[in-house]
Amino acid sequence: MPTTLTTIRARVRQDLNDEDSANYRWTDNDLDRHIAQAVRELSIELPRQRKSTLATVSGSRDISVATLTERLSIEAVEWPTGNYPPTYVRFQTWIDTLTLLTDAAGDGTNTAVYWLSLHTLDATSSTLDAWAEDLVAVGAEAYAGLEWASYAINRANVGDDAAGRYRRDAEARLQQFQDGLRRLGRAGSLRSTNLYRPADLKPSQTTDPGPG
Repeated sequence: MPTTLTTIRARVRQDLNDEDSANYRWTDNDLDRHIAQAVRELSIELPRQRKSTLATVSGSRDISVATLTERLSIEAVEWPTGNYPPTYVRFQTWIDTLTLLTDAAGDGTNTAVYWLSLHTLDATSSTLDAWAEDLVAVGAEAYAGLEWASYAINRANVGDDAAGRYRRDAEARLQQFQDGLRRLGRAGSLRSTNLYRPADLKPSQTTDPGPG
């Protein structure tokens, strides 16, 4: 059975001991919001790697990348495609337009665009690995616990430390989540990106000393 948002939400409810459907402490919408926050934060450290085929426009160096939704960054553009080794070209992006910094303008042939995006966790599918789904659940549990503790702290009965217990548990889960994200960040920093650099748009510096 594939993992879905419903699967993760049920896991979060189980870990938070919130499985009495007649008396939920958190609504589905509340938990979905906390899960989405955890997915977004994990995606920043370990984004989804994607490759899309986009056609060039004859006589133009501009290509629309509006269809690359949930995009974090574009890492490389291969054009023309099919060469070995691959032919990566310089480019720049502005909002939803990718501009090829090439001598030749587009000719209608395809580019291969390598890009990073947020992960997807919805009602039908997940792009996360199983271990990453576990980490997302921990993050969502932390945010849910902190929300409830903040809401309950002024409503607790005298001598009732329920809000305090929830906050301490939530802070421990948050620490576990953040530690996991830091490990992902270190792992991500080891990825080689030599072939995936966009153009450096800083003004060029000449080393010509001029006439002697």
